[in-house]
Amino acid sequence: MALLEIVGLKLFYKSLRGIVRAVDNISFQLDYGEALGIVGESGCGKTSLANAIMKTLPSNIDKYEGKILIEGVNIVELTEEEVRRKIRWKMISMVFQGAMNVLNPVIRVGLQIAEPLIIHAGMNKDEAYSIAREKMKLVGLHEELFNRYPHELSGGMKQRIVIAMALVMNPKIIILDEPTSALDVSIQAQIMNLLKRLKKELNLSMIFITHDIALASDISDRIAVMYAGQIVEIGLAEQILLSPKHPYTQKLLKATPRLRGEEKPDFIPGTPPDLVNPPSGCRFHPRCPYVMEICREREPLDFELERNWRTKCWLYGGEHG
Repeated sequence: MALLEIVGLKLFYKSLRGIVRAVDNISFQLDYGEALGIVGESGCGKTSLANAIMKTLPSNIDKYEGKILIEGVNIVELTEEEVRRKIRWKMISMVFQGAMNVLNPVIRVGLQIAEPLIIHAGMNKDEAYSIAREKMKLVGLHEELFNRYPHELSGGMKQRIVIAMALVMNPKIIILDEPTSALDVSIQAQIMNLLKRLKKELNLSMIFITHDIALASDISDRIAVMYAGQIVEIGLAEQILLSPKHPYTQKLLKATPRLRGEEKPDFIPGTPPDLVNPPSGCRFHPRCPYVMEICREREPLDFELERNWRTKCWLYGGEHG
């Protein structure tokens, strides 16, 4: 049994313009100790997918359905109280985008790490502070920073604090939403090395969300490519990087700068679709160089290329379904 299994997950929002189909019929699995990279352009639904898995939902929900099974327990069917008591931070936690937005500027960082242990696990302050100091060491921070305020720390230190907060209750899964986007390149590399070490030492399962497919390749065992609220290709990192099948995956890789070789980055024509009014048929068809008539008319199925490697593209649908 997989640690996490997601089946037919949908998350739609109400807006003044209509229904936003942010997460539209997504299915995948995550195994113990595995890192899954989720890549795609801004606005494709990556963060909405993370919020759906965590069940941290805004008030303007139109539809939230499907299955999110963590060790066989479907959290979609649980109440908010049950999720908070049994699942969130204990089984699955999240490093949100932008460390400065997560940390409370007027509370010392040590207390911010320890707080879930005091509130949710019922520990006394001494016990909670002791574990918080251990987590700080685990993420490479000296415990003398325990009583500092967020504004006294560098960007890299703040990101490590946020990772320590996510790890404080020893979850089996951690979702990382663009964890290095606001950091310079050298600090980015340090954070990536920290995450790889934590994955190995703690046998931690990770969902690593990024718009940067090259960054995802550094840590991911498998990669899922998202476009317009759907996963259009998912497979082993080597399969996706060396032999991409979906035209969008191919374009994403061609848009990535190379350190070696003469090939210049290529751009993806057009703009991402409006999730209030997505294109008919395949959502990538207005930007696709291989578009066929069926692409405009019918949404492609998930076609299996090899075991655990599938793509949502009519090019691989035999006699076009």
